Amino acid sequence: MSQGLKIQNLRDHRSEAELIFTALAELSARQIAETMEATGMEENKVAGKTGGGIAKKARLELEEKTGKKVVSGQNYLPSKNSKEIQGKYDAD
Repeated sequence: MSQGLKIQNLRDHRSEAELIFTALAELSARQIAETMEATGMEENKVAGKTGGGIAKKARLELEEKTGKKVVSGQNYLPSKNSKEIQGKYDAD
């Protein structure tokens, strides 16, 4: 992963809008897979691509209407000033 993640979740590095569009893609893909009673990799791949396309269209429309990009390179984790947990990840 190119965002320099160590022990954090990738979702910790996303804005509210990025999380919402990711959730839309996941929900759409799941509902499409359920509707088509998808079994196996190929059918679920189709549902995933279709669900992702739905979220992409919505994101592009929002960006067009607001003139602002949804996806950013910002880090949404708390600052380094917060206390770090000591433990097995210290070697990183």
